[in-house]
Amino acid sequence: MALGILGRKVGMTQVFDEQGRAVPVTVVQAGPCHVLQVRTLERDGYEAIQVGYLDMPRHRVSRAARGHVAQLDSKGQRKRAAAGLQPIPKANCEPKRYIREFRGAGDGLSVGQVLSVEVLNGVSAVDVTATTKGRGFAGVIKRHGFSGQRATHGVKKVHRHPGGTGCNTSPGRVVPGRKMAGHLGNVRRTVRNLKVVKIDPQADLLVVRGAIPGPNGGLVIVRPSNKVG
Repeated sequence: MALGILGRKVGMTQVFDEQGRAVPVTVVQAGPCHVLQVRTLERDGYEAIQVGYLDMPRHRVSRAARGHVAQLDSKGQRKRAAAGLQPIPKANCEPKRYIREFRGAGDGLSVGQVLSVEVLNGVSAVDVTATTKGRGFAGVIKRHGFSGQRATHGVKKVHRHPGGTGCNTSPGRVVPGRKMAGHLGNVRRTVRNLKVVKIDPQADLLVVRGAIPGPNGGLVIVRPSNKVG
């Protein structure tokens, strides 16, 4: 079983279970992903697998990015070959738009192997990591759920204001951590223990119960969940 797979959020819909109940689900296009590197303790000091997702046009990437996935001819490469140094295995694929690493031993995985959504066969629940939607600068009602001030007697043009934020003479300042207006969203979040409803290997689709962070089309990282219950 792979340590994880990359994909994109397609959107939300609903399906019906055996009892006829509507179940809200999120559809994820998971894979295919290429294994670009296999990290080992002897060479890298830690164990992990590096995977890439979505091809990039060659003319839009640097030579370093192309050399990361394919063996390129260069003066330095020829010198290392003449010295008897073995080149690092390459995946021999197109440059990838998204590259991520999954920590852990990559037993049974090799550079250049293609991971599809079938690696999640037999997995009952997954953890999904993504970047939430950015909301810009938001007020306290939208950001923290404040109820606002009353819309009746004595309140004039401050209905959505936070109200008083200071203290008394002692300490005579605003305490750090006070809930105020500010930047909302565009942060990395993980939703854990989402039940796997369906896997469609032909269309590379993964259907999970519930919602996941981010907009439609956003990158998601799917890992088998280790949460019990």
